[in-house]
Amino acid sequence: MINVTKPAQEQVRMYFEGKELAPIRIFLNSGGCGGPSLAMALDEKKETDTVFTFDNIEYIIDKDLLEKASPVDIDFAGTGFRLDSGLTPTGGCMGCSSSGTCGG
Repeated sequence: MINVTKPAQEQVRMYFEGKELAPIRIFLNSGGCGGPSLAMALDEKKETDTVFTFDNIEYIIDKDLLEKASPVDIDFAGTGFRLDSGLTPTGGCMGCSSSGTCGG
């Protein structure tokens, strides 16, 4: 399941003002020091996707990822989107050194 809060829906709606609507993909970003995390990007639907619609905008996610990450909550607070999910962290480190390597 995907849930998109009203503040997030409003921000997405504002983004699309004057633009053609496109599905928003929720995907696993390989991340960096913090490890993998969910991210969003405009994309096209695939046969392997599950589609959720909020405020007439489609949010798409691969069925396998949805099974592992569900529930996915999308919110907007302050200056950016926040995606929370049922994914369990699989390692990584708590931060990066200035050189971009873990453990600084």
